[in-house]
Amino acid sequence: MKKTILLSTVFIGSLAFAQKAHTVGDDKDAHGCIGSAGYTYSQIKKDCVRTFEQKIKLTEVAPKGSYTSIAAVIFSKDMKKAEVFVKDADTESIILTRAGGKAKAWKKDGYVLVPYKKNGYQLKKDNIVIYQ
Repeated sequence: MKKTILLSTVFIGSLAFAQKAHTVGDDKDAHGCIGSAGYTYSQIKKDCVRTFEQKIKLTEVAPKGSYTSIAAVIFSKDMKKAEVFVKDADTESIILTRAGGKAKAWKKDGYVLVPYKKNGYQLKKDNIVIYQ
């Protein structure tokens, strides 16, 4: 009887151990940002951010799927760098740099961010507007 109870306990314990439960919020990335809660790491802010809560949002010009995606932009305090979060990028974000003090465009690897209309921005990839 004792062997049966012991074996049953070991079996149930090993079964419970093998069934690792996924807990909401345990999907932290290398920076400690919780993706399931909408957080991603911002290189400019050096903190976890929710891109959909950022002040500057751009809408996809020619959506490829059934929904339009949104890009978010975060500027450095000195406005020399712009961090852009787009769905098609190879990385989580792209850091664009403004050349010179009077330049009005931020650039990197074919991406160009320029002021558009009164308070907006356009993001171009290889000289094609993809977000505005």
